[in-house]
This record gives sequence, structure tokens and C-alpha cells, in this order.
Amino acid sequence: MEAAGIRFVVDPLATALVLAYVASGICLGTISGLTPGLHANTFALLLASLASAVPGPPQYVAAAMLAAGVVHTFLDIVPSLALGVPDPAMAATALPGHRLVLEGRGREALRLSALGSGLAVLAAVPLAIPLTKGMRAGMPWLEAHLSVVLTAVVAVLIMSEPDRAARIGAALAFAASAALGFAALDLPVGGVVPIGNTLAPLFAGLFGAPILLDSIGGAGVPPQDEPVVLTTRWLVVGLAAMGTLAGAVVGFLPGVSSAIAATMVLLAMPRARGAREFVVATSGVNTATAIFALVAFVTFGSTRTGVVVAVDSVNAPQSLALWLLAIAIASLAGFTLVILVGDRYLRVVGRLDNTRLSVGVLALLVVLLWLLSGVVGLGIFLAATAVGLLPPRVGARRVSLMGVLLGPLIL
Repeated sequence: MEAAGIRFVVDPLATALVLAYVASGICLGTISGLTPGLHANTFALLLASLASAVPGPPQYVAAAMLAAGVVHTFLDIVPSLALGVPDPAMAATALPGHRLVLEGRGREALRLSALGSGLAVLAAVPLAIPLTKGMRAGMPWLEAHLSVVLTAVVAVLIMSEPDRAARIGAALAFAASAALGFAALDLPVGGVVPIGNTLAPLFAGLFGAPILLDSIGGAGVPPQDEPVVLTTRWLVVGLAAMGTLAGAVVGFLPGVSSAIAATMVLLAMPRARGAREFVVATSGVNTATAIFALVAFVTFGSTRTGVVVAVDSVNAPQSLALWLLAIAIASLAGFTLVILVGDRYLRVVGRLDNTRLSVGVLALLVVLLWLLSGVVGLGIFLAATAVGLLPPRVGARRVSLMGVLLGPLIL
């Protein structure tokens, strides 16, 4: 093939091999994204521990890992919507996605999530390089003032709670999770399949188990309405764009999670603070982060996400064009799978007994954590679960529990 005097040579065998690796990554990301309680970073660290045993060119193995991580960011909305749905009487304290499920709008939430993630990819790929250049200029200042910046983020999160009682509750939840972080982050853990850190039991306890415990005795997933998207087209586009920019912050700024970034997006858009808007913003941030974290790794050598840690572990020659192509293909697959698999997932879960399902998922979570982090990890998980039960009981958002990372970083 020739264009403007430049000859491009396409190697069919190499192309087929790349596509095979990307397809395998898509399959792995589908399995992990639909597995209850398996956080994206935990999955990525598992990949990192197994990467050396995967045959093939390291840059292709890295492409497969990136594809898996991106598909996971599309699909992890599915079990989070279907599992842990509380009793309707507790809808006021439920997660935004669960509130939509209780209203019969779960299928709409899946499509909003797919749109948020898909639009974020379209925006993030062309913006990744110029935004990274801007961050290159600002990184020295940011690193010098990191504690001040993170303290300001925490102050905004706490003060944005709706009333005084919720602000006090958010401050208590932040302090408790920060103390947990100080005590547990550096503890040695090791299970049958060691992952080398305590993030898996901490996040499972803070954000997973409390939701499942609160759903025991609830009615589960009610019948869902038709998947008509009620949010206006331009609002979805605007939220996805803001989520993309927020994903850049998450990709470069340590300790800031997707939930924090999504909350900041909604605070910046006062007319867009409902459950639908939160789903779009969070999905956009999640997927954009995967792209910006990769570019930050290529540019600065920083490893902000578990997937990038996994990529770094294979010692592959940097192949940004190949890796962005893998992300683009995985994004198309993830967008399609959310809709095809998500509706069926909600229907199947809706037919099951919610209490037995919640207890079963909790048991699965305990077994998984024991395999990954051993007895010490289970102790951390129990302590984190106790802390994680606090926010909804004081009317505060669960995002205040990110003190587990922010507290140690600030100090």
C-alpha cells in the first residue's frame, strides 16, 4: 500500500497474532468484569503475577493485558448493578446505580454506562498526547504540592455533603478509613496466589462486602423496563467529556479514584447530579483513566493503575500505537458486550433469591481473598468491612472511604 510516496507494509501473520492476543485479553476482561468482587486492579495484579509464563512477544502480551483491563472497565458495571440491590425502603442510601435498578431502569443504566465509557475512549485517544504534554509541565509543581492538592480534594468532598450531619459522618468515615490505611497498607500478605499487597482485601471490605450485607433480606432485582435512555444526548456527551478530563487527573494524580473524580464532575455541573449522570460520569472516568494511565507510563514511567503495573512487569518495548489500537478494539468489544450480556445478567439475577445470592457472593469473596492474600488479608477484609458499613448509616457518600489511600498520601 502506498500513500503520498510512503509505502506501508502489512504483515498478515503479525496482524493475526496481534488480534489473537487482543482477543484473548478481551475474553479475560469479560470473565473478570463479570466476576463479583474482582476489582480491576486485583485482576491486573493477578495478570502481572502470571505474565512471565505467557509465551509470545512482550509487547503483544502487554496489548492483551490492556485489552483485558479496558473490557473490565466496561463490564464491571454489570455485577455492580445486579448484585447488592437493597430493600426498596433503603433506596435513599443505595448506590446511584442500585437506585436506577430499584426504579426498573437497570437496562437504561447499562446503556448509559456503555455510552459514558465509549465516548470517553473517543475523546481520550486524541487528547491523551496533548494533555500529557501539559501535565509534563505541571508535574514538578504537583509533586511538590501533592499534600496540599489532596487535602483540598478531601475538603471539597466533605463540604459537598448535603447537610451538617452528613459532613460530620463523611469526616468520621474518612478518618476511620485513613487510620485503616495507615495500619494495613504495608502489612505483608500472601495467599495461594500471592498478589503482594493489601489493596484487594481493603477495597473488597470497604466497598464490596457492606453493599452485599445491606442487601440481605432485600427483594433483589425487580422487573426492568424497556432500555430507553431518558437523559438528553448532549448531557451524556458533556458528562462523558468531563469524565474524560477527570480521567486524566486520575491517571496522573495518586490516590484520586474514579468515584472521587466522578463526584467532582457532578459538583462542577450543578444541574447534573442525579443517578443517571453519576453512572455516565463514573464510567467515563474509569475507561479514560485506562488510556491516560498508559500514556503517563510511556511518558513518565509512572504506574498509576494495576493494569499499567502488569504492563510494566513484562518489560516490553514501548509500543504506544499498538497499545492504543488494542484499547480501541477492546472498547468496541466492551461496548457491545455490556448491552448483550448485561440485560441477560439482570434477568438471571432477578430470578434468584437475593439473600442466598448475597451470602453466596460474600462466601466467594472470602475464598477469593484467602487465595490472594491469606489469613492476614482476611483480617484486613473484616476490619475494612466494619469501616465500610459506616457511611450509609450517617448519610454520607461512600467515596469518603477513599481516605484509606488519601490519608497516608497526605501525611
